[in-house]
Formats: sequence, C-alpha cells, structure tokens
Amino acid sequence: MIRYEHPLNERIRTLMRLEDVYARLRVYASGDLPQDHHAALASLFEIADIAARADLKTELLQELERQRQMLVPLRSNPRIEADALDALLADIDAASAQLLAPAGKLGAHLRENEWLMAIKQRSGIPGGVCEFDLPAYHWWLHRDAESRRADLAGWIEPFLPVLAGLAIVLKLLRENARASRHTAYRGVFQLMLTTTKVAQLLRLTVARDLACVPEISANKYALNIRFIGVIGMGRGSVFDRDVEFELAFCNL
Repeated sequence: MIRYEHPLNERIRTLMRLEDVYARLRVYASGDLPQDHHAALASLFEIADIAARADLKTELLQELERQRQMLVPLRSNPRIEADALDALLADIDAASAQLLAPAGKLGAHLRENEWLMAIKQRSGIPGGVCEFDLPAYHWWLHRDAESRRADLAGWIEPFLPVLAGLAIVLKLLRENARASRHTAYRGVFQLMLTTTKVAQLLRLTVARDLACVPEISANKYALNIRFIGVIGMGRGSVFDRDVEFELAFCNL
C-alpha cells in the first residue's frame, strides 16, 4: 500500500513541509561525501526559509499546551495506559521547555553568518557554487567528513526544538484519525462534508500496484478526489477503473 497525505490548512501544510525537508537533512548530514553535505546545507537553507514565519514557535507552544490540557485529565481513565500517557506528557513538557529556551528569531544564526549566506545566494544560481565561485566553500567541502558533520550539527541544533515540537503535533494528529473504506468509481469520488467530518489532514491509502495517483481538493462543504493515471511517469487522464481506497480524517 502507499499513503498520500493532504493537509487542509496552512499551519499543517507548513509543519509537513518542515518534516519532509528535515527527513532529507538527517540522511544527507549523516553521510560522508562532500556531495552529501552540500545537499544537507541546501536542505538546511530550505528549513530556515520555511521556519521564518514569526508565529511558528508561538503556534507550536499553544498547540502543545492545548494537547497537554486535554491529556492530563485522561490519567483518571482506567482504559488509558498510564505509562504511555506519562511518557507523552513528558515529551510535550520537554518540547515546550526547549521551545521557550532560545531567544531571538528562528534561523538568525544562519542569517548572521555571511559565509553561509553567500553559499545560499549562490545556490540559487545554476552551477553557482563551483570552486571558482566559492573557493572557501570548496575548501570546507574538502575537510574531513567528521569536521563537516560537526559544523552541520551546530547549524542544525537551533532548529531542533521546533522540529521536536512539530513531530509531537503531527504524531498526535495522525493518530487521531477516523478511517473508512471507499470506492472511486471510474477514478472519481466525491463526499459531501458535515461538521462531523471537519479535519485538518486527510490520509488516503491505495494499493501500490495501481498506476494512478490521487488529486485531492476539499473545502468545508465537499471533498473531491480524482485518480489520475500515470503514463511513463507523466500526468495522464482520469483512471478509467474503479479504485478501492481507505480514507482517514485526522484532527487535533
């Protein structure tokens, strides 16, 4: 099976973009090759741009506190596993404390580093980071891998509280899902939405061997899904077969 996720508001869209880029950053930063660490820096610059929203930390703190207030009363529920609940509350408290600790705007340590900003600026030009454009960067890429990884860890570290906070929020969002089975007849599915189906994230699961991908559009009144056939890895027309899939509405 393959799962597609579709955020239904800008806040969740931002968190998922950060999650996706950070997953790539972790892979590249753990590598040994200069090319790995060049890709890691490019991903780090993406995180800095996405996280530049001034209210991101505040929104995460508010959401973590809201979840904490909802979870604490569950301690008296005998159907709730106390150890798992306590571990989750401890994670929320730790993430909130880490978010409150640093002062200043997120990513300021990168913007204040002229060397990194020169690399970022040249990275936007095709082939712009050749050795004759940025000889100091060429020197850094030829340092030993352990030294480069240490530098990367230092540049990544100020973002970790936000990344830890969003990981908790997205985990809780995905786990709070109402799933149901559906069929898109000849590749098309429509569902009228009610107040009971309001969601922040849609998760759609379909068989991996079907050569089609979902196009999802939704508003507060209706959900529309069209399965588009994939022809030679390009965009095709509406898939002319019935498609069975699982649809989950996720909400915090």
